[in-house]
Amino acid sequence: MASASGPSAAGFSSVDPGGPSCTSSSASGNKRAMASEVPYAPGMSIKKIGHRGVDSSGETTYKKTTSSALKGAIQLGITHTVGSLSTKPERDVLMQDFYVVESIFFPSEGSNLTPAHHYNDFRFKTYAPVAFRYFRELFGIRPDDYLYSLCSEPLIELCNSGASGSLFYVSSDDEFIIKTVQHKEAEFLQKLLPGYYMNLNQNPRTLLPKFYGLYCVQAGGKNIRIVVMNNLLPRSVKMHIKYDLKGSTYKRRASQKEREKPLPTLKDLDFLQDIPDGLFLDADMYNALCKTLQRDCLVLQSFKIMDYSLLMSIHNIDHAQREPSAHETLYSVDTRKPAPQKALYSTAMESIQGEARRGGTMETEDHLGGIPARNSKGERLLLYIGIIDILQSYRFVKKLEHSWKALVHDGDTVSVHRPGFYAERFQRFMCNTVFKKIPFQPSWKSLKLKSQSSPNEQKTSEDLEPDSVSMMSRCQPLPQ
Repeated sequence: MASASGPSAAGFSSVDPGGPSCTSSSASGNKRAMASEVPYAPGMSIKKIGHRGVDSSGETTYKKTTSSALKGAIQLGITHTVGSLSTKPERDVLMQDFYVVESIFFPSEGSNLTPAHHYNDFRFKTYAPVAFRYFRELFGIRPDDYLYSLCSEPLIELCNSGASGSLFYVSSDDEFIIKTVQHKEAEFLQKLLPGYYMNLNQNPRTLLPKFYGLYCVQAGGKNIRIVVMNNLLPRSVKMHIKYDLKGSTYKRRASQKEREKPLPTLKDLDFLQDIPDGLFLDADMYNALCKTLQRDCLVLQSFKIMDYSLLMSIHNIDHAQREPSAHETLYSVDTRKPAPQKALYSTAMESIQGEARRGGTMETEDHLGGIPARNSKGERLLLYIGIIDILQSYRFVKKLEHSWKALVHDGDTVSVHRPGFYAERFQRFMCNTVFKKIPFQPSWKSLKLKSQSSPNEQKTSEDLEPDSVSMMSRCQPLPQ
């Protein structure tokens, strides 16, 4: 239910927030972008993509509303809706809660319920407020933390928002992504809410997107729908490589234009070429990851959802330690904010196995939310992953697209496929090709590379430790 800069953003997508921000504004979003904040270089051709465009001053617009006005409206609206919700007693979620829509008018001069502001009049709608409050609580997000993250500092606009025509914002503390969505996407999410609720209660460990709120800003006669969700790729951790994986090989290679970006989004054929041996995980971690993928795919299949991807960004610890700015990758501490309650399932590690970091086979150091892994060279990696683009229902158009492609290509290799086959192929590719299990469980710290050992060094069979190369050669794929 979360790609950008490469992957299709037809469904709810997560972008790489490590890219440059487009504009800045005051804490309330009141300032228009200055000349230095123009998101496009002078002389650069500007074309409208979907509802996203650029006005005469160079500021990004969406449905003719400037980005600064939209950010301000979002912060005003969320502040009001979360505040009013806090006055309502907590209770169990009822079926009718999924269909409630609350609306509040924000005139620029202010009212008894709303403050004055510097934008045009707008109306703010909140969908299923009680249900989303429950989701936030389930993910360990307190109302004051939610408000602080989204409304106390300027939202940061992301430039590398792909071909969907959507706008993406990230909260200043890196916790949340806000994305504009089309009417059909918002409508589909509303229909999914009861099933989403049931799935989270049964399987709170999930790689599916975490939805925290669905809202609509009505401005200038237009409806601008937005969704708030988890941020998969923290800007505070330098990513060295990124993949959008579907388990399909038909045309699944990044374009030359994509490869010219600072952090391109590569695809399945690129992964097979770059990392042919796959990525190696501790046995417990591998089992937890594949079990989570299996459960999530079953849920998506039950809703006839397909064409989703696994977004995976890789931080190479060994490379980072050799880089001059390695210390800058650590989180900075905001002393103005009280120590927050940590979100229970917001990181990749916690999405698959909350207790894994305390297991006997894992290092106890802070992994910054990433899943620890190794490549065939034995280099230490942190994986940041999540399932994205899940709002692809297998409707008539998709059936037609697959039938046409299958006439000229092997039908089993194209990305668009019936949901059951798609889910099975997706799981098989991830758990047999992308991720591999180390067949035994030595401590990561005991692994030594051959290149680090002296060629004259003699070892007995008792003290010989398994090196990463021989370890990788004995890895077996998951049984079919």
